[in-house]
Amino acid sequence: MNNPPRILVVDDNETNRDIIVTRLEANGYATLQACDGEEALAAVAQHRPDLVLLDVMMPNLNGIEACRRLKSDTAFPFLPIILVTANTATKDVVEGLDAGADEYLTKPIDQAALVARVRSVLRVKALHDQVQAQAADLANWNRTLEQRVEEQVAEIERIGRLKRFLSPQVAQLVSSGDERVLESHRREVTVVFCDLRGFTAFAEAAEPEEVMSVLRDYHKALGALIDKFEGTVERFAGDGLLVLFNDPLPCPEPSLRAVRMATEMRDEITALAATWRTHGHELGFGIGIAHGYATLGCIGFEGRFQYSATGTVANLASRLCDEARNGQIPVDAKVHAAVHERAELESAGELPLKGFRRPVQAFNVRRLQI
Repeated sequence: MNNPPRILVVDDNETNRDIIVTRLEANGYATLQACDGEEALAAVAQHRPDLVLLDVMMPNLNGIEACRRLKSDTAFPFLPIILVTANTATKDVVEGLDAGADEYLTKPIDQAALVARVRSVLRVKALHDQVQAQAADLANWNRTLEQRVEEQVAEIERIGRLKRFLSPQVAQLVSSGDERVLESHRREVTVVFCDLRGFTAFAEAAEPEEVMSVLRDYHKALGALIDKFEGTVERFAGDGLLVLFNDPLPCPEPSLRAVRMATEMRDEITALAATWRTHGHELGFGIGIAHGYATLGCIGFEGRFQYSATGTVANLASRLCDEARNGQIPVDAKVHAAVHERAELESAGELPLKGFRRPVQAFNVRRLQI
């Protein structure tokens, strides 16, 4: 609604128009004038008044027909009309209301009644405009919400696709727009390497379907624990998995977190191995853990990349895993120093490891201390 409200006064008698306009303007309303129905239609289209005071008896196009046309025009969803008539016959009033008029006044016009009816109809107009504005805001909000939901669904689907090839932590960072994590960088990390004892012989002798079934159960069990302890899967190949802690997201006490995950993995796979044994599959489980600096970043080729850790620490974790017997968790001296107050360990002596010039001091994790 306009401020102040805009009222169109339509009457073929100039004196009548002047009287009404003077009264309305004295009450703070803006006014427009038209001398017949045709002129009224043009004024409404041009000036968009908030209310029309429409005389019934006029030349060219009378007030009732002008009212009917205005009310049927979809360009004006709600335009209040007060008919002004000198004929007090019920038929005239009924015909005007039936044409869509919202109120009526009889001549001679009582000035107090004029102002009262104008105020009443404009209150309805104001409420209507408020409802329309709220409906438009709600529709716009719904469109915005639908767009945001679509964007979030697309983002979730994108993260889901990324998680098929990257660790959840890396996928989340890349999805948020922080691709710096993919750039080569150096960081101190704890590396966990694990695999199954006797898997090669089992895979050669068993049917492919049996091998896939064992791997499916194995990866499902380990995957749940990796997610629980928020590790980053650097790679997995067959039964071998390499898991990182403290990258790409830093975490407190990465070595302790790695040892806790490893002990739960050992318990979980021990239970699975008992089930496999009932099917004639003799499989064990070994884990190696090392701590040190590695170079991390994205490697690969267009269309297929992998987040990778390169350095002695990754090789050391793998070689310690090679030395582990079923159920053992050998760790290096740095991991031992980080967890010895919270875990029971035993010395494994100095181990000659492939690729290392000197023997490496190692320790076996027996259990965590409560």
